[in-house]
Amino acid sequence: MSGGVTTPRGYRAAGVSAGIKANKGLDLALIVSDAPATAAGVFTLNKTQAAPVLVSKDHLTRSHGVVRAIVVNSGCANACTGADGLQAARVMAAETATLLRCPVEQVLVASTGVIGVALPVDKVRSGLPAAVAALNADQGAAAARAIMTTDPFPKQAAASAAVGGRPFSIGGIAKGSGMIEPMMATMLGFVTTDAAVPKALLDRALKEAVDDTFNAITVDGDSSTNDCVFLLANGASGVAIDDQSYPAFLEALRGVCRELALGIVRGGEGATKVVTVTVSGAASGAEARKCAKVIANSLLVKTAIHGGDPNWGRLIAAAGRAGVAFDPERATVTIGDIVLFAEGAPHDERAPEAAEYLKGADLAVGVDLGVGTAASTVWTCDLSADYVRINADYRT
Repeated sequence: MSGGVTTPRGYRAAGVSAGIKANKGLDLALIVSDAPATAAGVFTLNKTQAAPVLVSKDHLTRSHGVVRAIVVNSGCANACTGADGLQAARVMAAETATLLRCPVEQVLVASTGVIGVALPVDKVRSGLPAAVAALNADQGAAAARAIMTTDPFPKQAAASAAVGGRPFSIGGIAKGSGMIEPMMATMLGFVTTDAAVPKALLDRALKEAVDDTFNAITVDGDSSTNDCVFLLANGASGVAIDDQSYPAFLEALRGVCRELALGIVRGGEGATKVVTVTVSGAASGAEARKCAKVIANSLLVKTAIHGGDPNWGRLIAAAGRAGVAFDPERATVTIGDIVLFAEGAPHDERAPEAAEYLKGADLAVGVDLGVGTAASTVWTCDLSADYVRINADYRT
């Protein structure tokens, strides 16, 4: 269904300009649950963790997973900023809590932008009253725009499902365009539901959904210092999720997270093509995922796809260096459904057909490793000259 983070009942959002971005664009977002919500979070495994990541982890522990609000700024990552950065993140939470009249530990914080730059906390402090005043159930799209940095478009998704004939909704927003390969979650994602979900089930659902979605994307193989995904459940629909209804909830949550994750790939810096990479015939699911990530991150694979070159050798070479069980004599390489290599022999007569296929914008490539039955799918994008331009000029 259409919608976003405020599609579930009992949520309001806002996106305003606090003057953090030089272009004066929207740069401060607020997401509020009208009632205290059960919350789960997952965070980057990068050992260089930004101040908002540290503060949000602490708040989730102190509140025992009860959250009223998420406050987010773009234009400054507040990462590698020392004690001053931690204080700035705490001020963001404290000012938000004061305005919403809730405990400070019930406010989560996130930031995105340039690393190593001090967050102008006075601008955040002055912008928060405007954000609170703008809170509304129809402002989810503004919040989605306010968390963007190099993203070419905002990312929203929503889904509805039912338990026992009673409907509930899940919605979310995300940002991410570059510095994208998850080591848990490489981007910012904020997901809400109006179902009531016990804390243990909510934690489980978020981890399972993220593993198959946000953890299965890559743009450039880099993992950020600020990445997090938060999931809030406020129970406003009257639907309660238990072990029996958990599969229906997880399916809807995966659907929303997958749509947001694919939006990140589609909006990857300089991207012109979305590529589904499937590795099959692996000895285990972990080895299939590892190999798929190696293929998806190969600069030679990504540039060949950008240029429309059906160079299957790039794919099989990447699979061969992935450090997983692999039998080249039983392997198969496909571009689309076109077999270009099988059982140790090339089929280059099919290259023109594959080249025509690669002119498309939504593509699939596959490698069967020939050693087992496990499979995994990863989504990535091509690598263009625009990616170099965007990142060469990112700070200057």
